[in-house]
Amino acid sequence: MTEAMDGASCGSRCSKIEEDLVVLGESFGLGEIRACDFLPSGLMNGNWRLETATGAFALKWIMDVPLSLARRNLAVLAELADVGVPVGRPMTTSSGETVAEVAGRGYCLIPWLEGGHRPGTELTLDQARGLGVLLGRIHRNLNDERTTHLLPQGSEPVAAPVTAPSAAHAEADRFLALIATLENPTAFDAEAARALRRRKVLLDRYGSERPAAEAAVGPVGWTHGDVQHRNVLWLDGRIAGVIDWDRIRVRPLGEEVARTATVQFGGEDGFLDLERTAAFVAGYRSVVPIPVAALADAVERLWWKRMSDYWQLVFHYDRDDHSCDHLFLPAERFLVWWTGRREDVQAAFSAMP
Repeated sequence: MTEAMDGASCGSRCSKIEEDLVVLGESFGLGEIRACDFLPSGLMNGNWRLETATGAFALKWIMDVPLSLARRNLAVLAELADVGVPVGRPMTTSSGETVAEVAGRGYCLIPWLEGGHRPGTELTLDQARGLGVLLGRIHRNLNDERTTHLLPQGSEPVAAPVTAPSAAHAEADRFLALIATLENPTAFDAEAARALRRRKVLLDRYGSERPAAEAAVGPVGWTHGDVQHRNVLWLDGRIAGVIDWDRIRVRPLGEEVARTATVQFGGEDGFLDLERTAAFVAGYRSVVPIPVAALADAVERLWWKRMSDYWQLVFHYDRDDHSCDHLFLPAERFLVWWTGRREDVQAAFSAMP
């Protein structure tokens, strides 16, 4: 390779990649590998951009799902490419496999999709609507007859457990106790402790308003699982590709609509852009006629999940994984904003097509 990798930027994820590249290049028939650049924006897997004699590719070290599930998801990706959904068609090895294994490590390869990420309010209202239309197309095609050999059709209600306020309170106390034992607390530890104390106040005040039932309202089907700005590529004002299909599974469709909107148009900015959210929802409902009641239920469930969950702190303190530290405090600010404006948020999700 003519360009070395920066091992400091990717840590243990780069420890094996150089020796694995020799085997991968032969398996996928890439010819000379001229450059291999680590992509730090991938949170759950190892990702690189390869420049080779046969073109540019996105290489993923599959770490977040079992390889059998990755193979199924890659097969779904090929089906979606056939019907014009903007995705990259997976490459296959000389033996016809979409996943190449090297010393127990699984990799997949997709032609490089040009484009950039467009977070939050960078989208125009028309682009926000277009993102909703695309999510609707994804849901329709994932649940189409042509994919039933990969994704069996089913519409059974999906259990959506509702965390009890006492359990959420106890988890906050666990982290506070852990922080209190640290010999050399950092600025992150101090901010996390303040956020946890504020969360306990919110739990006390709003715990009685959590969703009452565990069965979600509305249609259920196969979903992408993580459509948001980190996984959508834009080029010349249009969506050029949707990436990261590791989380395909059956969910209430409203759950993904609510999650996509709140991550794309809120979260890291500390508030939700209600105008763009309404445009996005209207675009989605122009393709999938989901009832307002289903969206309302999904929004309240997501609000309570954010209220009762501490996944970034699980990563930081329980797993000693700091890759998601930067997401915690913005999410806390967003939760406080959302909690004070729940009716306004619900109004945005009732937008008509």
